[in-house]
Amino acid sequence: MKEMERYSRQVLFQPIGKEGQTKLLNSSAVIVGMGALGTVIANHLVRAGVGRVRFIDRDLVELSNLQRQTLYDEEDARENLPKAIAAEKKLKKINSELKLEPIIADLTLDNAEDLLAGFDVIVDGTDNFMARYLINDVAVKHGIPWVYGGAVSSRGMFAVIKPGETPCYRCLFPSVPTGLGETCDSIGVLSSITDIIGSFEAVEALKLLVGADSNPNLEQLDIWYNSYFQMDVSQGRNPECPACVHHQYDFLDRSSDQQIQYASLCGRDTIQINPRQKGIIDLEKLASRLKTNGKVKGNPFLLRFMPEDEITMVIFQDGRVLVHGTNDLVKAKSYFARYMGS
Repeated sequence: MKEMERYSRQVLFQPIGKEGQTKLLNSSAVIVGMGALGTVIANHLVRAGVGRVRFIDRDLVELSNLQRQTLYDEEDARENLPKAIAAEKKLKKINSELKLEPIIADLTLDNAEDLLAGFDVIVDGTDNFMARYLINDVAVKHGIPWVYGGAVSSRGMFAVIKPGETPCYRCLFPSVPTGLGETCDSIGVLSSITDIIGSFEAVEALKLLVGADSNPNLEQLDIWYNSYFQMDVSQGRNPECPACVHHQYDFLDRSSDQQIQYASLCGRDTIQINPRQKGIIDLEKLASRLKTNGKVKGNPFLLRFMPEDEITMVIFQDGRVLVHGTNDLVKAKSYFARYMGS
């Protein structure tokens, strides 16, 4: 069978075999985020023959992406292609027999269920906490297994979440972190760690799709300092978890205090980002972190951070941020995620 010839070496791998390959060809996966992790995940799933692959991303390809985002090249950056479109262009050349669905969108509570429900597995290629809590709410509500992963600096971690069987993401991480989150844009990242974590995520997705046992651990590793840590989280379900026990989906609920509020300030070319869940930011620590990415000025009450000539972020102690220089909500959210980590 010619269709199987492409996957002959994978079929020879006994835990998959012909039966597993047939399951893959008839299965579906959705990847949220097509940055460093997402490009690795998509590359593996498409080469492995997952029949339908949707990938969602809100950003454009930039030159600084090419160090680690493996599906893109200089031409994509010169043309300012959306990552979802650039990824589709490359992936079609790898495997033209699959159904590929590029979605240029910011995942929000308004579209998350429409974009994620109905797939066999969701795979995390994001770089911020809020998106993961949103994925978790959709996954738990609709009973979809998903694979969490994250990488920054030389560190990474991943875990498999199966609603009704394992702890959910909110069991493992009950509260959205407040204050400064470490991101690739604030402390850097090695391409090797995103390759490794993305590959682990892809393998766990394939296990879920063929019905094999998934990893019961939250895995953490640091490839620069040679550390590796496994935590068995299989018994870590929170008996009072709002999401998987009480079916309270705060990140899909517009009235919840977990939401971040976004507002365009009329006539000011500014987006205000206002987390409802307040926390006090250490402005001195934040200034130290951000100064490698742009100009920073501050006082005891706020910081002015200029990552680019046309963009200024004013960051207040309570977490409120004004992004000056744009009325584009998606662009403002991208800056917020990039430098504030959520």
